[in-house]
Amino acid sequence: MKAKYATTPFHKVHFPYLLSTLPPPSTASKLTTTSASKTLIPAMSFSSSSVSNPKQPQDPQDKDLHLQQVLKYHNQTKHQFTKYARGPHGLDWANQPNPFRRYAPAPLLPLLHCPTDNQTPDTPLYSSLFHSLPPPKPISKSTISQFFYDSLALSAWKTAGFSTWSLRVNPSSGNLHPTEAYIISPPIESLSDSSFVAHYAPKEHALELRAEIPSWVFSGFFPKDSFLIGLSSIFWREAWKYGERAFRYCNHDVGHAIAAVSMAAAELGWDVKLLDGLGYEDLEKLMGLEMLPRFQIPSWPVKGRFPEMEFEHPDCILVVFPNGVGEFDVNYKKLSLVMSEFSKLEWKGKPNLLSKEHICWDVIYRTAEAVKKELSIGDKFLVDPFQSSGICSESSYKGFTVREVIRKRRSAVDMDGVTAMDRSTFYQILLHCLPSGSRNGGKQKRSLGFPFRALPWDAEVHAALFVHRVEGLPQGLYFLVRNEDHFDELKKSTRSGFKWVKPEGCPDNLPLYELYRTDCRALAEKLSCHQEIASHGCFSLGMVACFNPMLQDKKVWMYPRLFWETGVLGQVLYLEAHAVGISATGIGCYFDDPVHELLGLKGSNFQSLYHFTVGGPVIDRRIMSLPAYPGPDVDA
Repeated sequence: MKAKYATTPFHKVHFPYLLSTLPPPSTASKLTTTSASKTLIPAMSFSSSSVSNPKQPQDPQDKDLHLQQVLKYHNQTKHQFTKYARGPHGLDWANQPNPFRRYAPAPLLPLLHCPTDNQTPDTPLYSSLFHSLPPPKPISKSTISQFFYDSLALSAWKTAGFSTWSLRVNPSSGNLHPTEAYIISPPIESLSDSSFVAHYAPKEHALELRAEIPSWVFSGFFPKDSFLIGLSSIFWREAWKYGERAFRYCNHDVGHAIAAVSMAAAELGWDVKLLDGLGYEDLEKLMGLEMLPRFQIPSWPVKGRFPEMEFEHPDCILVVFPNGVGEFDVNYKKLSLVMSEFSKLEWKGKPNLLSKEHICWDVIYRTAEAVKKELSIGDKFLVDPFQSSGICSESSYKGFTVREVIRKRRSAVDMDGVTAMDRSTFYQILLHCLPSGSRNGGKQKRSLGFPFRALPWDAEVHAALFVHRVEGLPQGLYFLVRNEDHFDELKKSTRSGFKWVKPEGCPDNLPLYELYRTDCRALAEKLSCHQEIASHGCFSLGMVACFNPMLQDKKVWMYPRLFWETGVLGQVLYLEAHAVGISATGIGCYFDDPVHELLGLKGSNFQSLYHFTVGGPVIDRRIMSLPAYPGPDVDA
């Protein structure tokens, strides 16, 4: 469970006082507040037959409207010291969405359960995957079972008092799990005699057979022993708790899922790459989601019974293929033509109802419409050679296997305020956060290292770090530049008094810079919605993305992808923390513009999109852990 809202009461903060020890910005910046919210309307009638799914416009003026919608959403959903983004007033527990989607009566294909005692002789060590991938294993019922078991399955059940809830390998905002997964695969012995599309059911650790497809679909597009993974989002699951900001969190979770899939694939010697040339309509057809009911987006937030609001928004398709096969091309135009035939398939099963009543935060769905991507016929599909990541403190890792790290990963609910890490461990964690791996003197920019290589764009996300308890490193504000082409612009855009010097002992291939020395624990806490977890760890950080130039240059569909990148980076931080014996937590609740003011950032060229904290966890002994399988027979 990732921290999203403050655990302490809201207080007004005199922000300039917190900045009194920092150098002034080069020019004055001004905080803004969101506009007054509209009243929630009790009800509005919907028509399940009415469709609000326009194609991406070709007119540049219409595309400008889409950019305006994205900027409106982003600014409207910022938290401020004086006001949080709009959300529900309290939690409607009677309508908490079911975290498990099912497609009854689609045939259920049970998967195998993997051993959890870590005695499997060929299970690689966690740290080894950053150096090289093991030899690829063939697709089989056993390997597909292991793949899902170590990526998107349940990891445990928790119980306290009369409450019981499940945890998963892939983390989720508020443990609400808006992300659904599909596999599109050639025939697999003991699972399906034909190529198929199936939905993954994590509670059962099974595949729901949605459709059988012609076996020739895979011929000519992908190497032998390849398959596709589709990810989609149910916005309602997050909006139930977080209101309008839910679109951000859903896309954080997509990024976490991409990294979780990449990690599980690597364990089996498989590589992963985003098929980002495909368009929204291609993804809908491929996952069978165009068959779900549609609804007309209202003009303002409304409350009522809207089951069609539980549709799945297709996010992305990943191709999983054997490591070391070399380069192969994907003809997106031909692949799209093949996918157009999926509309004619016999799709099995209907989705279960997740809640009896709903609140529709209209701005989420308008923004989702604005960022729908078209088919990119001219896009090139590139498979770069695997690039190993830097090493400076291999001894920091505890000798955990991949499964030990990814299945025992937990989101800390509190940090102890005592645990410290040594400087070499801190540097080692950050080396694995770099997109390009060890470049032999080359700049960090392209996504070549593991697991960032799944993303086809150059790194756009950086990290402003609040160092609290790192032995051998002064407390203060630091900055990790993950795309060194941005260095000059970052330095120019931030406060003129920042030092921008490499800290003592920093590896040459780690673009980490000290900005200002100060005890920033109270500052980090207040910026993260007054949550102590941001100040009680070893360090916390804000992920700062190249924002407006990216949306202008690469079109508005990059907006959710920036959040995906933060999610991939966050998943690395989760796993690295557990691999060195501590813990981590994602923080989605932070005060956006005050973070920018702290750094001296003005305008929208750079924006903070996600916060994180790493440190020694506080264990709640009142909560009992139960095995993931077999789990309690409840939807909790």
